[in-house]
Amino acid sequence: MKLFKKTLLGLLAVCLLFIAFLVFNTLTLKSKQLSFDAIEQIEVDPMSKTNFSNAIKIKTISPENAADFDSLAFDKFNVFLQKTYPFVDSLLEEKIFNSYSHLYKWEGSDKSLKPALFIAHLDVVPVAEENLPNWKHAPFGGEIVNDTIWGRGTIDDKIGVVGLMESVELLLKSNYTPKRTIYLGFGHDEEIGGPNGATFIAQYLKEQGVSLEFVMDEGGTISQGLVAGIDKDVALIGTAEKGFVTVELSVDLEGGHSSQPDKETNIDVLANAIVKLKNNPFPAKIPSVVGKMLEYLGSEFPFTTRMVAANQKLLGFLFIAASESTPQGNANVRTTTAPTIFHSGVKENVIPPVANASVNFRILPGESSTSVLERVKETVNDERIKIEIGGNFGTEPSKISGTETMGFQAIQKTILEVFPGTVVSPYLVIGGTDSRHYGDITEDIYRFGSVKLHKQNIKSFHGINEALPVSEFENAIRFYHQLIQNVSE
Repeated sequence: MKLFKKTLLGLLAVCLLFIAFLVFNTLTLKSKQLSFDAIEQIEVDPMSKTNFSNAIKIKTISPENAADFDSLAFDKFNVFLQKTYPFVDSLLEEKIFNSYSHLYKWEGSDKSLKPALFIAHLDVVPVAEENLPNWKHAPFGGEIVNDTIWGRGTIDDKIGVVGLMESVELLLKSNYTPKRTIYLGFGHDEEIGGPNGATFIAQYLKEQGVSLEFVMDEGGTISQGLVAGIDKDVALIGTAEKGFVTVELSVDLEGGHSSQPDKETNIDVLANAIVKLKNNPFPAKIPSVVGKMLEYLGSEFPFTTRMVAANQKLLGFLFIAASESTPQGNANVRTTTAPTIFHSGVKENVIPPVANASVNFRILPGESSTSVLERVKETVNDERIKIEIGGNFGTEPSKISGTETMGFQAIQKTILEVFPGTVVSPYLVIGGTDSRHYGDITEDIYRFGSVKLHKQNIKSFHGINEALPVSEFENAIRFYHQLIQNVSE
């Protein structure tokens, strides 16, 4: 009996010490949030919103079918840039790639400083004909209604192109010269992977021997009410992005008449394979970039969530469990599996001789397209199914950029100067950006735009009723205007 009591007391003591350890780590968790004074807001020319409206009106759509590409629209956008921004056009060196992608060079006064590159894309996704009646205002009307600019590209990503051009034009008008050379790169086909835009710009810079201090692209945003447990606005700076690979599965068995089906048809075999993949997802884990996000947000969380953030190695499983409950959270902790295409059959009474399916995977940093393919083959485990990498394009997960660098800290400082009271954090971009093409000429790529996303508008880009308040557009100009100065000095 005494032994039992001693054992029980020992276990209780261990539990108390463990809890004390967790609480100590929680209470001593240091905030990574910095403090900078808000700057005085610059006056934005009222003509700027008209310029943005005019940019939205130009249908620079990247179609899936190359035959549908409207070169006249992209020619029109070239003219728009030239005429709307005469200082940029006359004072900056410009190169055009494949007729429609632009690279501007703003020579700095200090050649010892490595250049910085700001990129955006001028193309947009199509608007489905059947969705037109659901738009409150024409998707390419560029209408300004109740201090809101409506149309495709207001969020993704003409805000980046016009915001940068407006800010640089403003700086040039004031005779500003940066110490650090600044590049502006605008691709025209990001929405289909950037094969003729960012790819060529990056290759040109590489051939010129340019080594960049950092690249900044779209990707992260200012999140409002989307980070559980934090009421403040949260600026998410993408320091890495997931990879992209599509795996093709095909079955070629004998077909026949539907009145005499075999035990398994091509469709049966392929459907069972898809079910196996969905029932056996990739293992969940906290990648280092997500762990870093928890470090930055930890001090802002309520106590229980802060405890998890402060004790990731011991309590990380709780974060994973909570993340898996939502699509967004799940995408942060595992390589995701999404069947996207299934083709088979042409007639209701004919068993098709062939069945094909495409499954898209978004790859966590630390994994690769090769490891994805191997796992798919192992999971399906059916010699009747041909499995190979396919799709129009693919990319490996990016490198993880630092948070102690000049680039990250300049972005963080600018956010706090222009958007005081905002919480700043690194972040894993679960989609894809043009920035992946620049990995050979820089160690650090950051993905951030000053657009504010919330539950009301988060589905509008690539969706219906994409729009942006005029005030947010003006703040984007202020953000780039200040960031360029912070970076170049």
